[in-house]
Amino acid sequence: MCRLLGYIGSSISLDNILCQPEHSLIVQSYQPREMTSGLVNADGFGIGWYHPTKDTNPFTYRNILPIWSDINLPPLSRYIESRCLLGYVRSATPGQAVDLSNCQPFQRDRLLFIHNGFIKNFRQTLYRPLRHLLNDSCYQEINGTTDSEHIFALLLTQLMKNAHFSLTIALQETLKLLTQLSLSTPSLNNKEYQEGELTTVPNTGTEISANVIISDSHQLVASRFATRNPVPSLYWVRDDPSFPNAVIIASEPLFKGDWHSLPENSIIQVGEDCEIQIKSIY
Repeated sequence: MCRLLGYIGSSISLDNILCQPEHSLIVQSYQPREMTSGLVNADGFGIGWYHPTKDTNPFTYRNILPIWSDINLPPLSRYIESRCLLGYVRSATPGQAVDLSNCQPFQRDRLLFIHNGFIKNFRQTLYRPLRHLLNDSCYQEINGTTDSEHIFALLLTQLMKNAHFSLTIALQETLKLLTQLSLSTPSLNNKEYQEGELTTVPNTGTEISANVIISDSHQLVASRFATRNPVPSLYWVRDDPSFPNAVIIASEPLFKGDWHSLPENSIIQVGEDCEIQIKSIY
């Protein structure tokens, strides 16, 4: 299980939140406390951030090294400041390649996306039916092999098909679609796929776990979701004395404070004013 981090609020140096907390993302990479599978997060990492004053597309820095091994990160994180950022350390699903194409965050225009979780036996279960639901643009832009990038592509497809969708609604609909797919197995003859149709037969169900954080620089939207137990952990804290006028979302608390566990199978949306809305996915 990967570890996630999202921050929105007053502009800070990346070092303040990536490196300095006692249970920072770096510490969580080798000493996590609440992972439901795996032992360490040593299969790469990534950071995405937005310029603190200019309305530009985000910047990303990714590496296949363990985050604790990258000697460039400490000086970069002291130099870079942002009011909105995402961080991620990876524990690769067995069989998935450790390369940059599979390293998060994924980006499309203004959006950054990170995912902690899995689709069980993805290549054998939902790989083809999920790709069938993508529009051509999102399909063509998939570079890696992970279920995470495919979930992002499905979310982008929802946004492009439904111009009125907010990020929150798009994420909610994406998770509902994944759940529907997981409860049935498509009949995969070529004629049906050429005609854009799917028929289904009963299935015992494919397990899905999808803790996600998305941002467009103006908001954070995150989910704590799984079709099985235990549901991976996700916490949030607002206006901590060390981070006033800010909200932090993380897989595990970074420091002692008034952290709140996000309810299972729910979505949290945080605006630039740090106002919080939480809603059930179903």
